[in-house]
Amino acid sequence: MSPAPTPAQRLADQQRPIEPVVMHQTWRELLFLHWRMDPGEIQKRLPAGLTVDTWEDEAWIGVVPFLMDAIRPRFCPALPWISYFRELNVRTYVHDTEGRPGVWFFSLDCDQPLAVWTARTFFHLPYQHARLEVSHPQRDRVEYSWQRRGTSEAGTFEYCFHGTPEPAAPGTLEFFLAERYRLFAAHPSGQIFQGRVHHTPYPLQPVEVTQWDNRLLALNGLPAPARAPDHAIGSRGVRVTVHALRPVNPA
Repeated sequence: MSPAPTPAQRLADQQRPIEPVVMHQTWRELLFLHWRMDPGEIQKRLPAGLTVDTWEDEAWIGVVPFLMDAIRPRFCPALPWISYFRELNVRTYVHDTEGRPGVWFFSLDCDQPLAVWTARTFFHLPYQHARLEVSHPQRDRVEYSWQRRGTSEAGTFEYCFHGTPEPAAPGTLEFFLAERYRLFAAHPSGQIFQGRVHHTPYPLQPVEVTQWDNRLLALNGLPAPARAPDHAIGSRGVRVTVHALRPVNPA
């Protein structure tokens, strides 16, 4: 196990990366649902070189549905039917041997086939083909349904934004869960890569969650707690730059 990130390391990742920008994206209507988890359950599912990141000695599993808008490579315009789609990811929080904090994805369900192929091929991420549908029956309410291709599992999230958006304060659980600017991915060879993203701090706000689903945890071989999420918060969105991957030396 490597040392946990320091508060300074967590804050430093909010700065713009030095790696070249490779893509521009906008993430909208995000719902962050989280369950506490035994760190040992998470650690045994991680590759060598990554350590589960904990808050008050507990690991956290997140399920995050959201919309992807205006996705485009650098120097290219966004295109209708290609650049706008939906995504639903299952994630946890980790750090590398140098204490750099980030996200480890167990799966990323997506309804845009080209995005699935691109992410698998060039970013080594476990994208999955899925049917995802979103509606807005009221201005601040979102209904988000999912079904992964090749499975009978399907579910729905319903959530409503409330209150005034504010960035998470450093040192809070919300900061630990949401303010993540680095992802880790595993190449089939076993090499671990890291990729940076940059955006303004999430404008976070309370959400009322009237329907939720954790069956994606079981689809990823994870324990699915028989309880409501331990934490829920939302964000109307941010504009994002995605930066080039680079290798991480495993422990």
